[in-house]
This record gives sequence, structure tokens and C-alpha cells, in this order.
Amino acid sequence: MNMNDFSVWFAEHGITEVECLVPDITGIPRGKIMPAQKYLNGGQPRLPECIFTQTVTGEYPEDEETGSDPAIIDMRLAPDANTLRLVPWAREATAQVIHDCQYMNGKMVPIAPRQVLRRVLELYESQGWRPVLAPELEFFLVARNTDPDYPLASPVGRSGRQESGRQSYSIDAVNEFDPLFEEMYDFCEVQKLDIDTLIHEEGAGQVEINFLHGDPLHLADQVFLFKRTVREVALRHDIYATFMAKPIGSEPGSSMHLHQNVVDLGTGCNLFATADGQANPLFLSFIAGLQKYLPAVMPIFAPNVNSYRRLARHSNAPINLQWGYDNRTCGLRLPHAEVESVRVENRVPGADANPYLAFAASLACGYLGMIENLQPTPPYRGSAHELPYTLPRELSHALELMEESKPVRDLLGDRFVQVFIAVKKLEYETYLQVISSWEREHLLLNV
Repeated sequence: MNMNDFSVWFAEHGITEVECLVPDITGIPRGKIMPAQKYLNGGQPRLPECIFTQTVTGEYPEDEETGSDPAIIDMRLAPDANTLRLVPWAREATAQVIHDCQYMNGKMVPIAPRQVLRRVLELYESQGWRPVLAPELEFFLVARNTDPDYPLASPVGRSGRQESGRQSYSIDAVNEFDPLFEEMYDFCEVQKLDIDTLIHEEGAGQVEINFLHGDPLHLADQVFLFKRTVREVALRHDIYATFMAKPIGSEPGSSMHLHQNVVDLGTGCNLFATADGQANPLFLSFIAGLQKYLPAVMPIFAPNVNSYRRLARHSNAPINLQWGYDNRTCGLRLPHAEVESVRVENRVPGADANPYLAFAASLACGYLGMIENLQPTPPYRGSAHELPYTLPRELSHALELMEESKPVRDLLGDRFVQVFIAVKKLEYETYLQVISSWEREHLLLNV
């Protein structure tokens, strides 16, 4: 689609404004809002490269830590026509387009999350492979909370009451928020987001949305837009939607499980299954790659200090990288499936992970396993929660593992890993400056 096609689409929908979106390291939408005519008449937006070196608190690491040019280089935003959509909640007819980032010489910006995912997908393509992915995304609905020192609480539904207990798979609990979910589905339909099933998860006010399987870049765009949509819909109903990994101490955490398989680029046949539906050697190597390299990409799957509160023993989240057939205590689960759908579910990523980076990291680990012909451990049949932790327990340890892994740096891009580590180290140092209520409660007068 060229600008003439954009012009036709804008005219058909009466577009007056354009939201030029770029997902940053955290997954936050950055960009510019422009008049439609200026956008069509060559008003190509630009942004500084430093949007990718900004922490979630708005700070920036030193230039030498990120390898950045102190002159603050501009990037040119190039629209991806496949992402052109309406903004369904805007008062005036508004378009939104996700953009790729290029330097002024035309080269792609290697630290942009979409480009990191593209880099991994190109490696698969070079082998004649095409990865297929389907994410399952959990989130909480919570009552409005304007005081960060005050714990979050479940919202009030149509009955006028909060959930008093956990309501796994409850239809009635979902129906408590029917107006919200109906509007959410309406907005998703306008944006052509391929969401599948909706269920009430274990936590009070916790919901899971499943996406249809497909191309990883396309689905990363979908998750990126869906998060934005749900937050907007929740605000319209006077509550919050949060994708924090562990927003409420007494409730389960929120994950982003990734179902993955690989098909032949030419035939479309599933390369992970034998004729009788069993895991073949290539699939086992993919699993082994996840087992070996996933600890080194944990800062992507669990990018925040809060993320590690979710990964607790005897919860729904994994603590190690055992794999098993339909075993939800393992970090890597093989669901029962027909031949064409044989796949592995990576249960490690949290809902707070950037989808572009999480998809890239998981596929990179599997790719390394296949290229190196690695062999996994035997499948585990008991409760993997009875085994020791093998995943990092906190962010600083995870960052050390990432920094030391040359294969991961090579696949995701050395400059990207450098920037990502610098951003996360600064966020961690900022967090350490905060004194929690637990410390005041138990240490103030007792130590």
C-alpha cells in the first residue's frame, strides 16, 4: 500500500488525524499525532532514537552504556500498511498505524523491538522454516487506584459487589463485566484483532484472552494494540486494566503463554511432528534450546522487579525449565494435539513482557537448539514444583546471565542487548532507592 492507497482509505473513512505508533522497549506506544492531510502530503514523522533508551520511569542511561550518539540521532518513521486501522474510541475519525524506524540513510534501527523480531524471523526464513505462534494473555481488572501506596482491589461488577473468592472459568464472573467486554470485542472487531476465546482466570478479576495462531510479527502487533485497547475500555468503565505480572499479593500472577511450532516454508507442513503425531528430533532440539538458553533471556520474559514475584513455587507459574506432556507445572508444556498442531507452550513469559521481544527471544532460543542439534532432558511426569529453581529469582541475576550469553547477543543483536541491559539496570537501581512499607513495618523498630 502506497500513500495513494492511504489517501483512498483515509477518504473512505473520513480520517482527520493519524496516530503514528512505535512500540518502545517496554512495549509502551510512542509516536506522534498528525493531521491526516499533512501525513499524506509527505509529512513523514521523525522521532529521536533515544525513545528506545528511556526507562519505564522516564530516565536515560549514560550514552556510553547504550552505545548511543550523544548528538541524539533522528529516526524516520516508515508506516507498515498492514497495521493501518481505525482508532475506535476516538471522537473524530482517527487512523492508527504502527511504524518501523529507519535512520536517515535508510538502514533499519536495530534496537527497535519490531526489528529485533524481524531479525529472528529472517534467520528462520534462511533455513526454509516459518515459525507459527499463538499467545495467551492474562490481565486483571482492578478498581481505580490513584494512590500507589494503597493495595489494588477487585472492581465492583453489575451486581454491585466485588468478587469475594477465586472464580476460575466462571461464566457468571465474566458476565459481571458484560458491558466492558462487549465494548472490548466491538473495539477489537473494528481493529481486526484476531482474538479467540475469553475466560475468567483463577484470580479475582483476572481474565485471559487467547489469540488465533499465526505469523509472529502480526501477532505481536495484535497484542500491542490489544493492551492499549483494553486499558482504554477499562477507563471508559471507570476501572483499570493492568498487565503487571503480580499486581495483587494474594492473587496469582498474569502470564503470556506462547504456543509455538515451526512449519516448512514451502509446504506448510508441521516440522515438529512425526506422521503419528509424536515429537520428532527437530522438535526435541527446539525444546532443548529453550531449556539451555531461556535463562539468558529472562530479562525479556520477566522485565521488571515485580515480574519475579509471579514465578513462585506451587503457583500457576513455573520455577524451572522441565518439559512434559500436558504438564502445567513445567515451564515447557506439550499440549495434546493433532499432527498439524503439535507444539510447545512456553509458560515462562509474564503479561508485562513486550510481545515483540518475548516472541523474538523464545523463537531465538528454539532456533539455537535446532541449529546446535541439542538434546533435551527426559519429559517430566510429576510436579515440577517439587524440583529446585533453575530460573533466575530476581532481575539483577537475570541481567548478568543475559550479558554473558554470546549466542543470545549474536541472535538478538549486540547493540540491542547492550541498550536493553542498560535500561533495565537503571530501572533496577531506581527501584532500590524506594523503601517499601514491608521494610517500615518489620524493620523500623525491630533491627
